[in-house]
Amino acid sequence: MDGICTLANDRVYDQLVALLNSIEAIYGQAMPVCIYPYDEKIEQITQAIASRPYVQIYNNQESILSWDEFVRNIWDTHPTAQQKWLKVSQEKYHRFGTHRRYGAFDGPFDRFVYMDADTLLMSPLDKIFNQLNEYDWVVYDFQHTDLSHVYQEKSPNLTEVFAIERLKKEIFCSGFYASKKNIFTPEIQASLLEKLRQGEAEILYPSAPDQTILNYMVMRSGISSQNLALHLPADEKTGCCVTSNHFVAKDHVLYDKGNRLTYLHYIGLSSQLFHQVCNGENIDFPYRDIFLHYRYLHEPEKRPKFTTQPKAYNAPPSLGTRILKKLGLAVGHK
Repeated sequence: MDGICTLANDRVYDQLVALLNSIEAIYGQAMPVCIYPYDEKIEQITQAIASRPYVQIYNNQESILSWDEFVRNIWDTHPTAQQKWLKVSQEKYHRFGTHRRYGAFDGPFDRFVYMDADTLLMSPLDKIFNQLNEYDWVVYDFQHTDLSHVYQEKSPNLTEVFAIERLKKEIFCSGFYASKKNIFTPEIQASLLEKLRQGEAEILYPSAPDQTILNYMVMRSGISSQNLALHLPADEKTGCCVTSNHFVAKDHVLYDKGNRLTYLHYIGLSSQLFHQVCNGENIDFPYRDIFLHYRYLHEPEKRPKFTTQPKAYNAPPSLGTRILKKLGLAVGHK
């Protein structure tokens, strides 16, 4: 059985509803969805899916705890990560919970596409699933142009573990990928962990914990992988990130030079921003109308109506806020 997976808790409620509605706009209720819980704060999202019989929240505690232990073991071998994290947040593990998406390797679907909660589906996924007939791992993004958010670029061991050519072509964003159940067996996990303990953990990038581990798992295990951004003809490929400002909207779907996007990733925008906008704050951000369309697809009467001038999401703080911040009195939003 094929399905779509995502990772969520109540903090990303608005984004999750928009994602589920975008999937429903493409597939109706024919595409099953499994939500992997980031943590135990899932009361809102549990209520949100009560009327969606095709959606389930993953509750295999043995699987969840097993991946928790796997990831703890990895970061326990890293020479500097935990010291850095403890200085910043007093937490031994950074963003612990992001890796719980790995439960999809044990989960209900034989083949799946994983989508971050801050994405929207724009097209049917036939092209992605078809590639899984030939490959074990399929991605469609341009992360390969920026190694800095995947591995420790300055690590002298990096090019000893992975050839430079592989680093230029095989790294990927962990926000969207397709794979299969049982692709990382306990034996493969043990083998990867042993290599990390032997010194390879040093190449991992601690600020994106789930992304760096996934890239390492895929590249070090040697499973077959393909990035459609590198293999599709130039006149067929599209972008996917909210940072691209040239997409054209038509009937609530985005197009890149005439080609329909597969998905849109609101990468770099905080969940707090979406929460504020859904609460009526007139903060503008790229492709906001597309997000609001899907967020309120089934309840358009609840869509916020803005009457003031919009404030840019990346606008510099006002003079008053800057003064308060300097005095340590300003309350910031993450």
